[in-house]
Amino acid sequence: MCRAVRRLGRVLGRRGALLSLKGVIATLYGASLLIGPPADRRGVDLLLHLLPFTAWAWAWIAAGACALVCAWIPARRDSPTRRDWPGFLAIWVVTIPWAMSYLVAWWPLADHPRGWAIALIYGAFGAVCLVAIGWDEPPARRPEPPRGN
Repeated sequence: MCRAVRRLGRVLGRRGALLSLKGVIATLYGASLLIGPPADRRGVDLLLHLLPFTAWAWAWIAAGACALVCAWIPARRDSPTRRDWPGFLAIWVVTIPWAMSYLVAWWPLADHPRGWAIALIYGAFGAVCLVAIGWDEPPARRPEPPRGN
């Protein structure tokens, strides 16, 4: 089991691991919205004026699927830039309307007293993606030569 986890870590790298995790979370969150939308809709009223819950659920699922696919795209050997940036961007794009909706529900609408906290959670979930886009994978470690006695 440990060998498989180490191999998976080498294949994905840090960026791929983060993107896979975010992809799974976004996909499952979208599925939860399909199964049962939240009863308390105070923070999402603005979102529901744009699209119904079903559309938002599928947006989360699509962003999560995009992130999962992009996490497994191998880096080109001739270029240091990764090709996984669309996955990070997809997660960020789907979180921003949710963060803004809860923020506006807190202030100026004063409709949701804890809207600022929920906006912070959605915003942080998306902002991590913006930070990770700029990360480089550390170079592969070379095994140290055996020391002679």
